[in-house]
Amino acid sequence: MDTVIVVGGGAAGMMAGITLAKKGYKVTIIEKNDKLGKKLFITGKGRCNLTNNCETEDLLKNVVTNSKFLYSSFYGFNSQDTMNFFENLGLNIKTERGNRVFPVSDHSSDVISVMTTKLKRLGVEILLNSEVMDIIVDTNSDDERVVKGVKVRTYNDNPTVLYSGYVVIATGGLSYPLTGSTGDGLKWAQNLGLVVVPPRPALVPMEISESFCKELMGMTLKNVRLSFITQVKGKEKAAYSGFGELLFTHFGVSGPEVLSASSYLSKYSGQNIKLVVDLKPAISFEQLDERILRDFSENINKQFRNSLGDLLPKKLIPVIIDMAGIDPYKRVNEISREERLKLVNILKNFELHITGFRDFNEAIITQGGVSVKEINPQNMECKSIKGLRFVGEVLDVDALTGGYNLQIAWSTAASLD
Repeated sequence: MDTVIVVGGGAAGMMAGITLAKKGYKVTIIEKNDKLGKKLFITGKGRCNLTNNCETEDLLKNVVTNSKFLYSSFYGFNSQDTMNFFENLGLNIKTERGNRVFPVSDHSSDVISVMTTKLKRLGVEILLNSEVMDIIVDTNSDDERVVKGVKVRTYNDNPTVLYSGYVVIATGGLSYPLTGSTGDGLKWAQNLGLVVVPPRPALVPMEISESFCKELMGMTLKNVRLSFITQVKGKEKAAYSGFGELLFTHFGVSGPEVLSASSYLSKYSGQNIKLVVDLKPAISFEQLDERILRDFSENINKQFRNSLGDLLPKKLIPVIIDMAGIDPYKRVNEISREERLKLVNILKNFELHITGFRDFNEAIITQGGVSVKEINPQNMECKSIKGLRFVGEVLDVDALTGGYNLQIAWSTAASLD
């Protein structure tokens, strides 16, 4: 029986173990943590968004980086296959808003449990608290490089070599390093001479220059339109636009649309990025002006600062007044048309200035990784090193939120032969 060593016991590693054990391989999973699926445990805020219940073409549309590379693996193991796979393991699942698929229990621990049980039933050996120190590669008689095994140390023991001509690297990226994602696979790939695209935090909150974010901390603006504007050859360009929620933090902004935008904007890091928020996207400039006129007529003798309660959240009112440059104590009936139109413009074009992105400690995923040009998309084998394969987040592929990144893990691991 051929042996396989899987390095990493996360989502992709566990799927790799199950896939290959079912094909008759004798599999050993090596995991440096004291349990499998440590990062999987916290995904989806602990609920584990398994996949997205959509057509395969829609899966590909939600991949940000190198979607063409995933064509074969996605069509070979799509979201329906993922759902069938977990249901066959005994996990009850459900589909929620946005076609996001979760376990009925809302507990990611149940996902880890059914996968661990399956691994054990298939006879997969699981080495916990064991750290792979190096990947052993040699040159055969045909002058081609081949993988020979791994150098591993079980904590408190001396390093030893486990031999295998089939090694799967499923070590993930750099996001949430406390879960063990410390970029080991990327280092090994670089040491072996493979091209590694520099890793960047993605699906991550952003920092803004405006100090008032601390005053707005915890406030969520719902049903707003966000446009992220960058400078390209001296001209402004919308690099990402979306509709949804905007959450203010003590350092800047977050929320689903901000996280999604970060994956598209990371390549502009260090450049000027402007976030323009339409606070009232359902109505036009003229309609909003009419709405404000009606509010003013109903509050004609009130001070300006007390006339916006029906239009804006209480926390946001002082910020908007300051940006408009209107005396907050001015009577509503004294506000000029010019001042009113300036207010309307601010509400339709509320500007924030992005100064940076949060680090890997807050990033949901990693952009970058082992270049897909190094990998055969049919079976994830390294083109220049026979028997060495890479699956999951260690590869230079990533997607938006909604279960798509876990689908990448399942699909790439399921494509192993």
